[in-house]
Amino acid sequence: MGAGKTLVFQPWAWTVFTLAVLMAGLCAAHDKRSISIDCGVNEDYLDELSGIYYKSDSDFVTAGENKQVSPGNELTNPQLRQMVKTLRSFPEGKKNCYTLKPEQGKGHHYMFRAFFTYGNYDGQQLPPTFDLYLGVNYWTTVELENGNWYWHNEIIQFLWTDTIDVCLVNVGSGIPVISGLELRLLDNSIYQIESRALQLKWRYDVMPGDYYSTTRYKDDVYDRVWYHHTFSKARLIQTKANVNVQASNNNYGIPTKVLGTATQPLNQWDSLNYSEDYSASDLYVYFHFVEIVNTTENQRREISITLNNVKLAPITLEYLKPLSIGPQNFSVDGFVNFSIDATTESSLPPLINAFEVYMDADFQTSPTYLVDVDAIIDIKQMYKISRSDWQGDPCLPKGYEWSGLRCGSENSTTRIIYLDLSSSNLEGEVSSSFFKFTAMESLDLSNNNLKGSVPEFLAQLPKLKVIDLSGNNFEGQIPRVLKEKSNNGTVQLRLEDNPYLCLIDACEKNNHPDLCLTDACENNNKKKILAIVASVVSVVALLIFLSVLLIICRIKRIRQKGAKFKEEWAMKSKNRTFTYSEISNITSNFSMVIGEGGFGKVYLGTLNDGTCVAVKVLSSSSKQGYKEFQVEAQLLMIVHHKNLVSLVGYCDEDDKKALVYEYLANGNLRQHLLDRNTNILSWIERLQIAVDAAHGLEYLHNGCMPPIVHRDLKTSNILLNENLQAKIADFGLSRAFLTEFASHISTCPAGTLGYLDPEFHSSRVINKKSDVYSFGIVLLELDSGQPVITRGEEAIHIIEWINPLIEIGDIRKIIDPRLQGEFNINAAWKAVEIAMSCVLPIGIQRPDMSCVLSELKECLELEMGSKETQRTESQILSNSLEITPPSAR
Repeated sequence: MGAGKTLVFQPWAWTVFTLAVLMAGLCAAHDKRSISIDCGVNEDYLDELSGIYYKSDSDFVTAGENKQVSPGNELTNPQLRQMVKTLRSFPEGKKNCYTLKPEQGKGHHYMFRAFFTYGNYDGQQLPPTFDLYLGVNYWTTVELENGNWYWHNEIIQFLWTDTIDVCLVNVGSGIPVISGLELRLLDNSIYQIESRALQLKWRYDVMPGDYYSTTRYKDDVYDRVWYHHTFSKARLIQTKANVNVQASNNNYGIPTKVLGTATQPLNQWDSLNYSEDYSASDLYVYFHFVEIVNTTENQRREISITLNNVKLAPITLEYLKPLSIGPQNFSVDGFVNFSIDATTESSLPPLINAFEVYMDADFQTSPTYLVDVDAIIDIKQMYKISRSDWQGDPCLPKGYEWSGLRCGSENSTTRIIYLDLSSSNLEGEVSSSFFKFTAMESLDLSNNNLKGSVPEFLAQLPKLKVIDLSGNNFEGQIPRVLKEKSNNGTVQLRLEDNPYLCLIDACEKNNHPDLCLTDACENNNKKKILAIVASVVSVVALLIFLSVLLIICRIKRIRQKGAKFKEEWAMKSKNRTFTYSEISNITSNFSMVIGEGGFGKVYLGTLNDGTCVAVKVLSSSSKQGYKEFQVEAQLLMIVHHKNLVSLVGYCDEDDKKALVYEYLANGNLRQHLLDRNTNILSWIERLQIAVDAAHGLEYLHNGCMPPIVHRDLKTSNILLNENLQAKIADFGLSRAFLTEFASHISTCPAGTLGYLDPEFHSSRVINKKSDVYSFGIVLLELDSGQPVITRGEEAIHIIEWINPLIEIGDIRKIIDPRLQGEFNINAAWKAVEIAMSCVLPIGIQRPDMSCVLSELKECLELEMGSKETQRTESQILSNSLEITPPSAR
């Protein structure tokens, strides 16, 4: 993007603009589609001139210093003056990053815009040059100048993660600074190309104005910054009529004032010509037109576009109806040349209202392996590590890794392979997040204040060769499997200076001096014996007294807990209970049945505020019974997750009992996979549903305490909302583990034929790995579209159906044929492999749901990043306009 020096604000628009700002101020303050950051200010504020609600950057960045431009360097730009008056400088560190987390999350296109000004804030008259990165990919080089001058750059990026970093990298040419940072959500129907990023070169509103002047219009739904361009030998025309900006063909949301002005040549048969050297290849041009002259029946404006010697099909403009043509992609040596002409059938000269030029940013670098990133962030937060350079991606860009770690490549994926947290003031036990570093080769946790036992999972990391735990406060014995790896030389283990650590058998054998902490063993044993002897008399003397006291305390505690539980239950139940009469009214006297299960029938209902709900009424013949009703109600009141169906309330009136759930408009997953369903789920939608369901099940298994086992997971128990977000239902009919480390929750028969863990038939035990098996069957259904059991001359289970196809390696016969091959081969194989790992016949061989979830996330990222993703709009434009395709790159 080019630079801007001043903003020329048109006098005739001042009154209208001011009124629009005042009307839109409150809306801007609460716009959830955007993030607007004024870098360097201390408090949030509403800019009355621009109508934008700016947030302080304190919640988005952890480094830097607030600064203000020096007097005489303020911009005269009314829409940017306040925002670029302050800035944040980064005198420390090579890479400093802002972390943005848009509310809509991943799966959308976003416009990122950064503003920079130097303004001689430091009095040195030395404007800096530095690099800007979006995520792990190079965005641009920022070269600032002196005076009241600003630089702004825009890029459109498709996000496959919920957060994204914008990083300033010091290249040794001055201290990086930034004035503002903005994010805008774009509809998924526009600005799409196969690569995941478009960088703006210029965006022109063709009307008179200074070359560098810019304007932002209040009715621009994407809040774009428009520069001004004037064609030679042309004149400006405009209309006071209302252009139909809501028209369906104005899917780019071009604002009214841009469409209300146009440029046409002085002579009807002259051309509107444009040429510029962009010094870049793979450029994309978007043209925006609207007829603003009220033509007569005999008048017609038909125009043709010639773009770098490629002539596009003619288009006819209709009065006040916007038309956008794009994207037109071509590969050239940086030179853009187009002309707009009237056809021989036209009675009016050509015109144009606006156009945009983008460059393919060609973002090819993938971020560090997501599981590794999540693990290192968890460790950073758990131990409150405050290293200034621990910002952005831990490994990328290359040369800017976080201090204390090194990264490597595994199957073209960047992984963390070395981590040195020695002398980092770590306290507490070793986090289980270290177990996620499956590519880790060396781990140094020496000279900290770590305590507890040496974790056995360190021995299970497949590539870990060096472990330094010296200089801590570990206690107990070293896990035998870790000791054996040290003995045979596969792991280099350091444990000295752990005064409470004792491995008695190693001391007795005295075979390995590095493991044999003889003094610690002997001294600790002597101390323990003396302590025991000294304590025996006291213990015996006080035993009876303590026993009596304990009994009294326990009785009191039980009574207190009972009272506390009643109080908490009453608080949680407040405004959540319904009378049976209310249930009857909500369901219109139980008029519409939308489902039925072992609990009873499910009815569609409507609350007083119009919210649709699903009401599950306990039947007299329910297998669950009335006692289990209370268990489910209490459980659902405290278990909340975005991928679990929420309980709105319940009815418990004598023998009449019901549960009121949120209603999910798209029914259950099974319905969407049936052959007769014409609305076929796309491959990406299936993978996203799998990730959603995995999130929900992983939360039940690992996020609840005690853990919860579903016992009957199947596609009919996975419901979909209006956005196809998946939520697991009927988990409340399960049982919780008896203790935190229990191996099973129930010996009662559970599950549905085809989904039931084959181990249940021999063990009669349902556990977490049983849910993993059921989830694997659900994945196979999503992948193949096949039913769990195919009915015919003989019933065939889906695993029996898929195994021969896996053996011959025919993925296209495995994946649902209704997708017609619209999927990435690698992602498809990965999805099948994940499913097959879940349905292994032996439970202990199946992965934990946390592992399944991380693998599915990788699978989804692989698919979303694939070059095979089709862009519907490009196909429609190419077919409708019959454009002569450019030569192949």
